[in-house]
Amino acid sequence: MIDHEMHLSLLVALVGCIVVGSIILRSYCEKLRIPALVGYIALGFVLHLADIKFNLLLQGGRDVFVFLAQIGVIALLFRIGLESKIGGLVRQLRRASFVWLGNVGISGVVGYAASYFLLGMGVIPSLFVGIALTATSVGISVGVWREARALDSPTGELLLDIAELDDISSIILMALLFAVVPVLMKTGATASLFPLVLQEGGILLLKLALFGGGCVFFSLYIEERLTTFFRRIEAAPALMLMVAGTGFIIAAVAGLLGFSVAIGAFFAGLVFSRDPRSVKIDASFGPLYELFSPFFFIGIGLNLQLEALSTSVGVGIMLVAAAIVGKWVGTAGPALLGMGLSGATLLGVSMIPRAEIAMVVMQRGLNLGEWAVPADVFAGMVMVSAITCIIGPLFVRRLLQRWPQGKTQR
Repeated sequence: MIDHEMHLSLLVALVGCIVVGSIILRSYCEKLRIPALVGYIALGFVLHLADIKFNLLLQGGRDVFVFLAQIGVIALLFRIGLESKIGGLVRQLRRASFVWLGNVGISGVVGYAASYFLLGMGVIPSLFVGIALTATSVGISVGVWREARALDSPTGELLLDIAELDDISSIILMALLFAVVPVLMKTGATASLFPLVLQEGGILLLKLALFGGGCVFFSLYIEERLTTFFRRIEAAPALMLMVAGTGFIIAAVAGLLGFSVAIGAFFAGLVFSRDPRSVKIDASFGPLYELFSPFFFIGIGLNLQLEALSTSVGVGIMLVAAAIVGKWVGTAGPALLGMGLSGATLLGVSMIPRAEIAMVVMQRGLNLGEWAVPADVFAGMVMVSAITCIIGPLFVRRLLQRWPQGKTQR
């Protein structure tokens, strides 16, 4: 009993140190203008090295961090869904859809081609890479746009619309990938992809429609009554906990239906996003988000294999090039038809960073095994995330100084 209590106490102390350390790390990253996720991944890798050397995580410690990483990804995707404004997006769909289709299609094809033809990876790892590279972490760039008071400009508003469409399409493609890959593994990667994607995609879309319909019903007929009830019986913290708890339940239902909890968390965020008071909900959810979201990126660092790093540099350089070229060409090319060179270039560069959704895709593949995402490919994509999230804002800041887009503060 004493050993068990000591073991538990050490793990609790370690988690507490990680929470405190992540706060300090985030502060220093902000001062250095480095995205905090880069620091979190580095922290996870240092933790991994310490575990190899000193058995720091002890027995069962990694399971604790795996669980916390799952909570972290739920918090991440819930926040993305909560910040999505579907009504406004539908109104802007015609304006943004052409650029969105180009950026998703071209970035995905370039990522797949780089993995399959240039790196010699199989179909399945290449699919994971291609779909991961369709995603965008525009939040990395938005801070620079807001700092330059350019977010309310026509180009800034288009950027936000395209980014929202990117998030939604990446979630759907991720769900389709997770549905297709197990069947593809059984039938063999040489099998014709189109009939398989058509069949599995149809089943997935049916399940997604049923799940989405349930979320719409909840959003229209239950959500407002539920939040009103909790506002009456308790002060603000209780409402935030109710929202978070509901998000966990919806995420779990999605997992039971064969989707991932990440997809369910995104839909849970959408459920509450239609509420005019969701801005306050988002603000109150902030502390939980800041507490748990770092653990997802720390988990990525924990999963980096030391022996894979030496072989992943070449892979990472190739994938970084594919990530930059695919998203810049895919966004700026179509945008040139409706705006000037400056606006198109700014849009393309702003869409380059990859973080949350891209790494959710790769983490899920790594969990499936080497046949889905080899360790060196995973390490290479971590390199993509770190580099694009660092250089993206640097170039956006310089371009906004050269081509100011507006003077209003969003």
